[in-house]
Amino acid sequence: MSVYKKVFQQSKKSFAVLIDPDKTSSEEALTLMKHVNEIAEVSCVLVGGSLVLHNGTGALIEVLKSNTAKPVLLFPGGVNQLCKADAILFLNLISGRNPEYLIGQHVIGAPLIKELKMESISTGYMLVGEPSSTSYISNTNPLPSDKPDLTAATALAGEMLGHAIIYMDGGSGTSKPIPELIIKAVASAISIPLVIGGGIRNYEDAKRALDSGAHVIVIGNAAEKEPQILFEIAAAVADTNRQLKVH
Repeated sequence: MSVYKKVFQQSKKSFAVLIDPDKTSSEEALTLMKHVNEIAEVSCVLVGGSLVLHNGTGALIEVLKSNTAKPVLLFPGGVNQLCKADAILFLNLISGRNPEYLIGQHVIGAPLIKELKMESISTGYMLVGEPSSTSYISNTNPLPSDKPDLTAATALAGEMLGHAIIYMDGGSGTSKPIPELIIKAVASAISIPLVIGGGIRNYEDAKRALDSGAHVIVIGNAAEKEPQILFEIAAAVADTNRQLKVH
């Protein structure tokens, strides 16, 4: 089974743990993996960041793959982070107008991804809300968090362009999760899996995103600072799946 089908085409909702190579040591990653392996609701691990200065991505992925049976996916901020993983989210920053992140980086990276024989998951990537390190590095403006029609139309265009998933992100380190109104509008507009990341820090944040239509939610900074939060997020996912099963 492909990673795409295993992670994004299941009937149950799930969550992914995002690990930044610049912010997480191998020892911290191993501690996280012990929790990840205990939690059935974690469908995969993402590795990457907006700004990876020391480029320990490949080494970290090797550590992770040696300590979990769950898929490890590359979530690259640029071609300098490309290395072998179970799959890569091939990000197309459709919320911005910077040609480097619409096609430029992709042209450079595609031959290497093919050479690595790595599964590529075409991802319509959208920044929503307040400015973040991601928007700064990509030199793009996020979509407004009070314009559901614009955000939904952008996501729909991404689906029509052939993307396999839509990933809406509040950006690295954001203080606010993406509003329910935005998630609901996008979920209603598209028929492909919807991934939501950024600002999800507790049960309530996770439950709101899942109830609004997220298929997979992503936990990053919060888990790195306090791994026990993973169990709180898992409870939100489990409760949502239980409610869906009843209905």
